[in-house]
Amino acid sequence: MGLPRIGAEGRRWILLRLIFNGLGQALLAVGMSLLVKHGFEQMVVGGGGIASTGTAMVAAALVAAWLIRQEHVDAERLGQDFVHQVRKVMFRQLVALDIRQLQRRSRGAILLRFVGDLTALRQWISQGIARLLVSGLCLLLALVALAVIDPVMGGAVGGTVLAAGALSLLLGARLRRSTRRARRQRARLAGLISERLSRLMVIQAFGQSRRERRRIERRSERLREAMLERAAVTGWLRALTEGSSTLATACTLFVGALSVSGGRTTAGSVVAAMVVAGLLAPRLKTLGRVYEYWTAATVARQKLERFLAMPCRSDPADAPPLARGPGAIELREVGLEGAIQNVTVQARPGERVALVGPNGAGKSTLLALVAGLIRADSGSVLLDGQALEECRERSVRRAFALVGPDLPLLRGSLEMNLRYGNQRAGDRQRARVMALCGLDRLVEELPQGLQTRLTEGGENLSAGQRARLSLARALLHRPRVLLLDEADANLDPQACGILERVLETFPGTVLMVTHDLRRLRQADRVWYLAEGGRLAETGSPADLLAGDGPTARLFHQELKEVA
Repeated sequence: MGLPRIGAEGRRWILLRLIFNGLGQALLAVGMSLLVKHGFEQMVVGGGGIASTGTAMVAAALVAAWLIRQEHVDAERLGQDFVHQVRKVMFRQLVALDIRQLQRRSRGAILLRFVGDLTALRQWISQGIARLLVSGLCLLLALVALAVIDPVMGGAVGGTVLAAGALSLLLGARLRRSTRRARRQRARLAGLISERLSRLMVIQAFGQSRRERRRIERRSERLREAMLERAAVTGWLRALTEGSSTLATACTLFVGALSVSGGRTTAGSVVAAMVVAGLLAPRLKTLGRVYEYWTAATVARQKLERFLAMPCRSDPADAPPLARGPGAIELREVGLEGAIQNVTVQARPGERVALVGPNGAGKSTLLALVAGLIRADSGSVLLDGQALEECRERSVRRAFALVGPDLPLLRGSLEMNLRYGNQRAGDRQRARVMALCGLDRLVEELPQGLQTRLTEGGENLSAGQRARLSLARALLHRPRVLLLDEADANLDPQACGILERVLETFPGTVLMVTHDLRRLRQADRVWYLAEGGRLAETGSPADLLAGDGPTARLFHQELKEVA
């Protein structure tokens, strides 16, 4: 997956319009200079035709104004259309990334791809490429016009422009270094603020506001220094363009005066050349920022291409859909570097499997492997005899539903969250799931009912309410395999009864991570995952709890309290 081409998706017509726009503005500039020359000479000799010349100049000015307006609209359309296409490609890549890839990237760095890098690309296209086409053509034809009016004046102005361009190129390496440094510091600051914003309660609860403030201040100071360094380079670039435009006008006047005194040209030609130089000055200033935009866009493009080159999940060629089945799970020599070691185990259709073990053993990772959210480095995960990695991603997603702390609620209405996995769920099915999860009473208590707006993560609901809504969301998805990652962690005794009813009535297979003895005894089979992701033992809860293996030792204290 790569970045789209600038000239694709119908944008070539916008580029052509910009080229013709530049030609039109250049021809108008030349025509205006000729009209000024003609009018000046007519006024000097006292001839007629001044009114018609003035009318033509007004008409040319109006057409030029319309062309400038159209240039701005087309340039912005070109940039926005390209960025829109890039944004779609990037989000498609984002949602296809392996979870492990996302975990290695800070949220701030990813946000910078979608905000800062896309802004740099848009500026390069809208204000760089577009200006290069329009202003470049205007500049080229203006220099040609100056050379026709007076070759010496044209040569002097052209030399000034070339000298300014050469000096700008010499600043290029320093500009790229300062741009990269500023981007790096901006990403670090954005990542820190994003992470701390999502954990603001932790900062306040432990009284670390001053410490975090100092950390933000240090990062902000580094960004300030980097931005000032970049501003110093861009300041030189803008100074060069300002100076070259002023010098071009001065050269035109000085060389023109010498030519008039030497009898090589007329005063009217000098006035016309001054008009051309005056029209040239803003174009030089415009082109002066093109190199700045190109540098920022080059760095941004490299980052975006690196992001799009990250490995992601994709359907194999001619991948079949996952066929319907009762929900039999099989893991064959499944391994994941640093997390899971050659796990081979089975769960029969409709079986309730409790996945237990010490913290950090890889239980949540194993759930993600079973769900196909993470691809195993070795071995295979099968559902009803079909290897998940060989089937279409969309059909795999329909077969599983996961409930856990890594799957929070989304900002939006309560109903949107409830129906998130199954937009086509009927009212009867929704009502049944809501009643099963105890959401019907909650909705009745809320003034706006199902249209109640949830904040990010559903933080305006209690922990138990969020847990019940997450469970209902999973059930409404109608999966054949329900995966519960400590779904009972935030449930009160009444809500625990809800989970017990779900486990009793759910028609498919259930695989649940739990530390609760009651939930363990509700299971048909236990998988014990030891440290390092090694499957240590499997069996029925009664047999394992009655023995002296790792499962019995893990629940030893609770067994004593029950006894």
